[in-house]
Amino acid sequence: MKAYHVVGEAPMYTNTFLLISDAGHAAVIDPAAAAEDYNKLLKKEGAALTDILCTHGHFDHVGSAAELKEQWHARLWCEKADLGGGQFFPLQAADSGYEEGGVVKVDEMEFTAWHTPGHTPGSVCLLCGQYLFTGDTLFAGSVGRTDLPGGSTRQMNESLRKLAGLPIPEQAQVLPGHGDLSTFGEELKHNWYIKSACKQD
Repeated sequence: MKAYHVVGEAPMYTNTFLLISDAGHAAVIDPAAAAEDYNKLLKKEGAALTDILCTHGHFDHVGSAAELKEQWHARLWCEKADLGGGQFFPLQAADSGYEEGGVVKVDEMEFTAWHTPGHTPGSVCLLCGQYLFTGDTLFAGSVGRTDLPGGSTRQMNESLRKLAGLPIPEQAQVLPGHGDLSTFGEELKHNWYIKSACKQD
């Protein structure tokens, strides 16, 4: 498996990621960059995009999702609660949502999905091997906003407690939607929001 970090377009500069299996099939997580940016990497690797995985439906995480789906006939994954075609949730449809604790398989790459509402109603976190894709749920030292349409501080705290109790390796790399990368162990130890949420349990 190969992994690429692709930074999305200004002004949001969303962290997006392209993972390519040993067999040459690829999954993009939160395609906020231009479709051309991913296509260049896919061409370089001789790979084909089969899956588009959205951690949530905000415009700055799905910018090229529809275009890539049309170009590659890839499966588009996004929770129904984050669809609608509005300003904040521009995607109108997806091929599938995520089952709680379910696995999306792309050859040897297995993405385990957990529902983590709070930033949006349909937010999820995805674990693939050593990589934990947290979207705008968990950042390095912080968490996503809960004051946007569909956000909920109560649900965010519940999701943080849930993440803290899941069998996620502490050495797993936290790959958030914005900002610096981290490890899950670092966030468990030093992220005030997780520690505060766990005290409320």
